[in-house]
Amino acid sequence: MRNDSRLSRMLHVLIHMDRHEHSVTSEMIAKMLNTNPVVVRRTMAGLREQGYVRSEKGHGGGWTLVRPLSEITLLDVYNAIGEPHLFAIGPADDQPKCLVEQAVNAALEDAMKEAQALLLRRLGDVTLEKIAADFEAKFSALSATPYSCAS
Repeated sequence: MRNDSRLSRMLHVLIHMDRHEHSVTSEMIAKMLNTNPVVVRRTMAGLREQGYVRSEKGHGGGWTLVRPLSEITLLDVYNAIGEPHLFAIGPADDQPKCLVEQAVNAALEDAMKEAQALLLRRLGDVTLEKIAADFEAKFSALSATPYSCAS
């Protein structure tokens, strides 16, 4: 199963948007993420609906961050992009009448519910501001040259 990287990608985009003086077009974001602008617009729509970004059409338009990074958590972004599956593992349903399969599935479901609750709590504790501060610290330690993901 392929990893769902939407959460990571949108966190990346939002932090870049915070450091950008003007609005950012879907085409610019798509180029940064090596994807299609339609995919960007579809994913950003959830962030717009939740009030984290806004979009302007036409010349000079694009996406703008409307909330400070300190007010946006990883959980907020996770929810805004549609709550993708957190784990690739899950119960089997090959033999639903098999008592062994039922016992295995019950144990897995309990463990997965606990793990998911813990992960969601952790996502709610981390703001984008904290991630951006980590980037700034690492960047400062490297040099004073301009940074770009495209380099």
